Amino acid sequence: MDRLRAFEVFVTVVNRGSFARAADTLETSPANVTRYVNELEAHLGTRLLNRTSRKLSLTEGGETLYSRCKTILDDVAETEGLVSTTSIEPRGRLRINAPVSFGILHLAPLWPRFMQRYPDVELDIALIDRVVDIVEEGFDLAIRISRAGTQDHAARKLATSRNVLCASPDYLKRSGHPQVPADLPGHRCIGYTLAATADVWQLTDGNGKTHATAVNCHLHTNNGDTARAAALAGHGVIWQPTFLIGDDLRAGKLVRVLPEYRLPDIDILAIYPSRRHVSAKVRAAIDFLVDAFAGVPPWDKM
Repeated sequence: MDRLRAFEVFVTVVNRGSFARAADTLETSPANVTRYVNELEAHLGTRLLNRTSRKLSLTEGGETLYSRCKTILDDVAETEGLVSTTSIEPRGRLRINAPVSFGILHLAPLWPRFMQRYPDVELDIALIDRVVDIVEEGFDLAIRISRAGTQDHAARKLATSRNVLCASPDYLKRSGHPQVPADLPGHRCIGYTLAATADVWQLTDGNGKTHATAVNCHLHTNNGDTARAAALAGHGVIWQPTFLIGDDLRAGKLVRVLPEYRLPDIDILAIYPSRRHVSAKVRAAIDFLVDAFAGVPPWDKM
């Protein structure tokens, strides 16, 4: 039995939902498709498909094999593309990891346009705030928000986002405006637990001097949207990137605090395993995102 061909037949049967439609796609006979599936089941010693007169459904073993076969077939197609001068079109499954808030606000609106441009690419988007190991966890590409960049993988900068200290007008009316960083410990603050400096906020004045101030946080969260919601409700001072709060600043729902001082900017990076042998689908995605965020990023436009 040609196992690679059997995998291809099996995946096509599942995708097309019937042996007959799979046969049409593969330009072979339904009997030949049935033979491959039967031989694959016999080889593995387990049923892969539940067959009725109306529909097919995967068994538990079939679900596992289907997922792995898709990965194998995508890898084969990508490998062929690397060595073939005629196979340059992006195709296959593209697994992308991105942070939750950024992924929802700024990437989700872009993916329909990407899919229209590259119909042979199957997107698999995982929104996860923790830093994933893209090789270990099988991602082709990760969008990472970082001040430090990466030394382990190749990276390409997509955009920059400013960090801004701010609070709601209601909170500032009740509690007053801080005049210098040393005033911050007297205010209610909202902490972001994934920040490298935790509850010590570092602001730089116009002369380049850094002021490290320990603040009192009555709320800690690892999610920027949660911090934003608390600030909008008047519960204290936050610092968050403009990609998350830019609209609130423009609408006056949040007001900058200590505007004469700066927090470190952060980069939006596309991270991928290696600069060598970058597949067409990964290159297409990176180029697409670079183009989408070219110029002044949407969160900093006034």
